[in-house]
Amino acid sequence: MSEDFVSLPKVELHSHLDCSLSYPTVARLGLDLSLAEYRERFVAPTRCKDLTEFLACVDPAVSVLQTKKALEIAVDGMLVQQRDDNVVYAEMRFAPHLHQADGLALEEIVETVLQTMHNSAQAHGVACGLILCTLRHFSEAQGLEVAQLVRKYANQGVVALDLAADEANFPIAPHVAAFRSVSDAGLHATAHAGESKGAASVAETLELLRVQRIGHGVRAIEDPDVVETLVSNAIHLEVCPTCNIQTGIFPDLAQHSLAALRSSGVLLSLNTDARATTGVSLSEEYANVSRVFGWSASEMLEFSQNALHASFASDEVKRKVQRQLDTYAGD
Repeated sequence: MSEDFVSLPKVELHSHLDCSLSYPTVARLGLDLSLAEYRERFVAPTRCKDLTEFLACVDPAVSVLQTKKALEIAVDGMLVQQRDDNVVYAEMRFAPHLHQADGLALEEIVETVLQTMHNSAQAHGVACGLILCTLRHFSEAQGLEVAQLVRKYANQGVVALDLAADEANFPIAPHVAAFRSVSDAGLHATAHAGESKGAASVAETLELLRVQRIGHGVRAIEDPDVVETLVSNAIHLEVCPTCNIQTGIFPDLAQHSLAALRSSGVLLSLNTDARATTGVSLSEEYANVSRVFGWSASEMLEFSQNALHASFASDEVKRKVQRQLDTYAGD
């Protein structure tokens, strides 16, 4: 079924580098694993008991991404996957602090990822931007370090700041200063919310972090006032359906809030979140959503149109990608 949507040009805004190591990429990294062993280590169970169990499946990937060479291989491998998935514009994200175990400085890490991203994007024909993450369990000082990196590399391919990880067990307050510094600099931000916590988390994130997009945000449906806030402020939700089922937010795709949010006028895109951890391609995400909700290919193209408009790409890149979407729509 996913083959039906490979030909559709797609825009992906929410995909984590360290959660997207494909089997060929793992082999390039020098890990001698059978396919079954790879799936056991890098792919999360179809049903996790909660987000914490899902996030634990990322640890094996992070442990091997501690050198410049490993980061280069991971970035290139991710763009190969997106090329094969007919993703024409992507924003990849990662947390630089997680890659310092072997002594790399934060600037070295970001510069390595940026240089590889530019080279691989050109080689594989996928326009790309980089989002830098701070994590819920990080300190205020660490968050401010990430914000400084966003400001420093804003004209070199870094397009935004993100707040990720376990929203249920760690507060938002330590991260306000980092997001304010990015906002005050006129730069972009997104943040995970409304995933393991409910609609109040979305409202809090919008109020305190001044973000233009929300990662997930699917539990906003629990409060009509929050839904109205999203609509009235044109806040875009980066929805990752398969991940939401894996982490137990919804029992199955048919009961996902995607259709209700869309009918309410909330701006949405479809994303893989974690290509390895979820074990799904973006074409498969599109196919599954189309099948369950009965939406046609032209309706599905709406998600990439929404994603492009909400992306942090330059106007030049947006015009180029829009032409690709228009060409598909006109066929």
